Amino acid sequence: MAIARSSRLAGFGHAVPGRRVENREIEERLGLEEGWIERRSGIRTRFWAEEGDTLSGLAASAGNMALKDAAIARSEVALTLLATSTPDHLLPPSAPLLAHKLGLGNSGAIDLAGACSGFLYALTLADGFVRTQGKAVLVVAANILSRRINPAERASAVLFADAAGAVVLAPSNDPETGILAADLAAEGDGYDLITIASGGSNNPFAPGMAADEFLMTMRDGREVFSRAVGLMTKCSRRVLEEASLYATAVDRFVPHQANVRIFDAVGANLGIDPSRTVRTIDRYGNSSAATIPLSLSLSHEARPFARGERLLLTAAGAGLAGGAVVLGM
Repeated sequence: MAIARSSRLAGFGHAVPGRRVENREIEERLGLEEGWIERRSGIRTRFWAEEGDTLSGLAASAGNMALKDAAIARSEVALTLLATSTPDHLLPPSAPLLAHKLGLGNSGAIDLAGACSGFLYALTLADGFVRTQGKAVLVVAANILSRRINPAERASAVLFADAAGAVVLAPSNDPETGILAADLAAEGDGYDLITIASGGSNNPFAPGMAADEFLMTMRDGREVFSRAVGLMTKCSRRVLEEASLYATAVDRFVPHQANVRIFDAVGANLGIDPSRTVRTIDRYGNSSAATIPLSLSLSHEARPFARGERLLLTAAGAGLAGGAVVLGM
């Protein structure tokens, strides 16, 4: 077994469904004035799944793009991690189906339910696997949140979207690539701030159950905002210190695209120039765990990552779970 000194991000991919939804459609339904959503979230449009779209299909589109970009044989991928809060089914997990659709016959596969921070957790686990096993990992984050939105709840109905993002981590002998520092955190006292109440073993689905029992709800948007800013700032400061990196040396800041006001506040707390923040929320909305790999892929597409770049990734969401990662490119 070959042990790698580090990992490297070898390929990037993203995918969205075909239906583009403008703010006006949602504002008219909720009785909001024109421009209300963009002023409060930074979102102008988002993409929602259409009939027949599946989570595994959306994830496969992003994964296929990343694998082609990485230009490695599919037989070399030893593990597929799928970060999602909206799997095709509660059982079985969707990752084995995803690996099958991608022709990854030699790959193990598992779902990770980490909500908005799920990609960071999956990336950290993938990096460890690559270093110990010396084999490539495909990490996909994907969600179809439009089917979990409560259309009558303004706090969540205006934010959430459907998308997938993917990266391929490959072995590297360069210690300056891959994850240079990681900090993962959880504040379980905020466990019930963002929930889907039913569907788990604590409250199974039952005939006649009210719709809001199995749709997403955000209990306190103000607290979610303040807790997310605090957690993302704290984790980011710790990883920057661990990586011996000043915030001014971050080449690209890639935060979870929850709300433009959240990640702008985090960037200001850290002293990162706004011009270095990767922004995709205006076009793609908040697709939970998928926003960071989607943003990575779009940013790489617009301006390919250069050797030696330092990236800061951070997220926080339901749970409350969050974290931050410094990546070397």
